[in-house]
Amino acid sequence: MKVWIDQDLCTGDGLCEEIAPDVFVMLDDGLAYVREGDKVFAAANGNPQGEAGKAAVPAGSEDATRQAAEECPGECIFIEE
Repeated sequence: MKVWIDQDLCTGDGLCEEIAPDVFVMLDDGLAYVREGDKVFAAANGNPQGEAGKAAVPAGSEDATRQAAEECPGECIFIEE
């Protein structure tokens, strides 16, 4: 499973990070980004973001990732199974 966030739709609510902190992270710009271990898919970190920055979801975090996508008020989390 892979996941990415459309930062243009992100409301900065932070629910995703609360639900699945090993997959999502909030940065100083107030927006959510996906992570793969220590790598954060954000242009500010020198990595691709949005659809170009898809992170592999760690084993065991699939359900939490789906829940985060369902509860996201900005509907900005996209999952590819």
